[in-house]
Amino acid sequence: MKARQIIAGIGAGVSGLAAWDLLQKKHSILRNYPVLGHARFALEFIRPELQQYFIERNWDGRPYDRDTRSIIYERAKGEHGEQAFGTERDVVEEGYEYLTHSSFPVPEPQETPRVRIGGPECTKPYDMALVNVSAMSFGALSANAIRALNKGAAMGGFAHDTGEGGLSKYHEENGGDLVWEIGTGYFGARTKDGAFDPDMFREKAAKDQVKMVSLKLSQGAKPGIGGVLPGEKVTKEIAEIRNVPEGEKCVSPSGHTVFSTPKELIQFIGRMRELSGGKPAGFKMCVSSRHEVLAICKAMLELGSTPDFIIVDGSEGGTGAAPLEFEDHVGTPLTEGLMMWHNALVGSGLRDRVKLGASGKVAGANDVVKVLIQGADFTNLARSMMMAVGCIQAQKCNTDKCPVGVATQSQRRQRAIDIPDKSQRVKNYQASTVSEAVKMMAAMGVTHPSELEPWMLRRIVGRGMSRSYRDLFDWLEEGELVRGSQFKGWARDWEAVTADSFRVKKGAETTPRWKESK
Repeated sequence: MKARQIIAGIGAGVSGLAAWDLLQKKHSILRNYPVLGHARFALEFIRPELQQYFIERNWDGRPYDRDTRSIIYERAKGEHGEQAFGTERDVVEEGYEYLTHSSFPVPEPQETPRVRIGGPECTKPYDMALVNVSAMSFGALSANAIRALNKGAAMGGFAHDTGEGGLSKYHEENGGDLVWEIGTGYFGARTKDGAFDPDMFREKAAKDQVKMVSLKLSQGAKPGIGGVLPGEKVTKEIAEIRNVPEGEKCVSPSGHTVFSTPKELIQFIGRMRELSGGKPAGFKMCVSSRHEVLAICKAMLELGSTPDFIIVDGSEGGTGAAPLEFEDHVGTPLTEGLMMWHNALVGSGLRDRVKLGASGKVAGANDVVKVLIQGADFTNLARSMMMAVGCIQAQKCNTDKCPVGVATQSQRRQRAIDIPDKSQRVKNYQASTVSEAVKMMAAMGVTHPSELEPWMLRRIVGRGMSRSYRDLFDWLEEGELVRGSQFKGWARDWEAVTADSFRVKKGAETTPRWKESK
């Protein structure tokens, strides 16, 4: 009798659902396929998990393939990132890149290379590690994730970029070296009406834990637009950190108010350095156009002043949420942007004064060595550091429902992060990645990143054909732009810009990159 009642109850429930499906007007599938149509929505809901765990191959997942994720997890746990039976990748496929080893490898250096950041105007230079934690704000990441990242940085002796969301107590709690970043909203150093507050900036930048100060011009995931934090997420704590009203929508404007020309940008970087007491000051950007890069270089030359560092963020980067069209179709990829800045600084005769950082999908030791060849002096890692803390690439960062507590403000969810354990994993991952990069360089016959050359990185350009980066791309000589470049495209763009505007001169012509020739 009881079984019949249960069956009758289930039948009534199914009949009621079917009736609702037939009458509702929102979903066409349910109107035509009542009850059964729900199976389609259920499968769609778990599609990312099905794709990631059961369908995708080890080397073709996005944004990070399974092989890359496995290396990060294993190194974070202190395990060997090794694979048996050879590579699964098609090493003759067009676009495949590889590093050239030496028949006479050299011993690994006794000391891990570091990069001194600080030009002639800097009085408190900082020795940067080859691999550091990239810009990720409190608010985007949970308090426990920030704690674990900073404690790992303190244990491993590398830097932790705060992101533009302000200098929080969670960044300071464990004493790791900090790069304090401010963006278009000047969070943590702003007046009530959103303008830059020099006194507030001076007070925080003077802290011993803050080793460098950085101005964010744009970021890889959404270059050209600012972010929005909904009012319901602007808690009392976040409001205090960012100096914004509690419970009100927090908007990062698209552009800055502290400068409008290349000269004003360089002057403001100098002001940041002065307010910080002489610490290295620089900026981060996803590269826009070459003429804007050259205009900034002209501003440096005319003012006789340079930033101490520039962090190049690739369009493939991005830990937060952004409009899909911006993520997929706006901004310059890291390789092109990095080499553009490197060549512009070399051609302007300024490369020895400015250090370049690279940020954008750097995860393995091979990525580190590649970007060093392409012009970087150091690297900043974001998503891979999140994975070291426990991120599983669920891609729910914008929902506040991160299943492992990394990208959420939920107290319940972030309890999953055990700070002593995860900070050790961050330390392990950074140390293992740097160690493997140094080992790779030794196998290539070099003991220091400064010895790397463009010919050491090659790309398959067709079946049976490869070319080195030396032959694939332009490489300017020291001061070449000032003297007159042999590359017509670079020379024309140099003449088309001034230090007083981000736009080309009226009537000037710039050369499309695909038409460049010597």
